[in-house]
Amino acid sequence: MSRTVTVILVDAAGRSIGALPPFDVPDPWWQQVDPVVDGARLRHGVEVAVLRLLDADRPAPPGGHVRYLAQVADAGAVPLEPVVVDLAPHPLRLPWAEAGGPEDSVAWATDELRRLGRPVTAVTQQRTWNLSAIWRLDTPLGPAWLKQLPPFARHEPAVLHWLLSTPEAGGRVEVLAVGGEGRVLVGHVPGEDRYGAGESERMAIAAGHHAVQVRAVGEVDRLVAVGVPDLRGAGLGRWIRERLAGHDVTAAGRLLDGLDDRLARVRDCGLPDTLVHGDLHPGNVRGDESRRVVIDWADAFVGHPAFDILRLTEDLAPAAADRLVATWADRWRADAPGSDPRRAVDLLRPVAPLRLAAVYAMFLAGIEPSEHPYHVHDVPAALARAAAAA
Repeated sequence: MSRTVTVILVDAAGRSIGALPPFDVPDPWWQQVDPVVDGARLRHGVEVAVLRLLDADRPAPPGGHVRYLAQVADAGAVPLEPVVVDLAPHPLRLPWAEAGGPEDSVAWATDELRRLGRPVTAVTQQRTWNLSAIWRLDTPLGPAWLKQLPPFARHEPAVLHWLLSTPEAGGRVEVLAVGGEGRVLVGHVPGEDRYGAGESERMAIAAGHHAVQVRAVGEVDRLVAVGVPDLRGAGLGRWIRERLAGHDVTAAGRLLDGLDDRLARVRDCGLPDTLVHGDLHPGNVRGDESRRVVIDWADAFVGHPAFDILRLTEDLAPAAADRLVATWADRWRADAPGSDPRRAVDLLRPVAPLRLAAVYAMFLAGIEPSEHPYHVHDVPAALARAAAAA
C-alpha cells in the first residue's frame, strides 16, 4: 500500500501560493512526512516543511489520496496548480502546524546542540500530526532527535528525566534540552523499533519494565507533582467518564455503570500504584535482542501496573499471553506479598480498552477538526473491545 499526496504550498506569512502536482509515496501512514518532503525535493526541486494534514479521500489512515499544507521558502520555477484551501486560524492548532512553526523549533534545537558542541550538519523532518512533530538532526557526534508535544503529552520530558535517575531503567533516553511549546531534544537510541517481537523478547521487556515499576512505587507522589497524570484508584473512573462525556458509550454502558465497583475490587487485589507507560507495545521499545530502551512515554500516567502487561500481550496468541501474565504475576506476588495480580489483570482486562477510548476522546477534544480522521474511529472501536472483554 502507498499513498498519493498533494502538497499545497504557503509562504513564510502563511499565504497560499498553489499546489504541487500529486505524486505517490511508498509509506501509507499519513503522519510519516519524510517521504513527502523527499518527494517534493526529488520530483519538483523544492524544499518544504510539512505543516499539517488538510484532508483525505479516506475516513481514516492508511493510504489513499492525502492533502498536506507545507511551507516553502522558494518555489522557484515549479509550475503550481491553483487551489482553494481554508487557511483560517483555529484555536487548537498546534505550534508546529503553523507557518514558521517548524523553522522556529529546528532553530531552537540547532542552537541547543551548538551550545553542547554538536553543530548540526543535516535536518530531516520525520513526522507531523496531532500527537507529535519529530525531526532528526545529524551532528558529527551522531544524530539527535527533536520531538514537539501537544499540551496533553507535555509530561513526557519529566518522565524521561526521572528515568535518567533510575538505575533500574537500564538503557535510557538521554534528555539534551527541554524548551517551550512542548519541545524536547533527546539523544539517539541505537537499534530498531522492536515491532514483531516474539514471546521471549517480550518476556525480557516485561522483566526490565517490572524493575522500573517497582522503583517507581515509592516515587508516585513526586511523579504526579511534576505533571504525570494521576489515574490512581477511583480517580481513573472519573477521568474516563469525563473524557467520554459527549460520546456514544452505549456499547460499554454496563461496564461504565459498574466501573467504580470494579476498580474497588482491583484495589482489594493489593498491588501498589506505580509509573505506567500507557502504550507498552514492542514498537515503543528500541534496540536489539540484547539491549532495549523503552521509548515514547507521552501516554505515561501513575496508576495500576497491570495496564502495561495487558498492552504488551494483547496481540499474542492466548497461550503465549498467559505465560507472560503468569510470569508478571509471580514477580508482583514476590514484591507485594499477599497481593492477587492475576485477579487484578482479569478485572482490568475490559478497563484497558475503556481507558484507551477515553484517551482517544481526549485527543479529539484537543486537536483541530482536520486532524480528527486519525482518531475519530478509535473511540467506538475501543468501546466495542471493552464491551466484548467485559
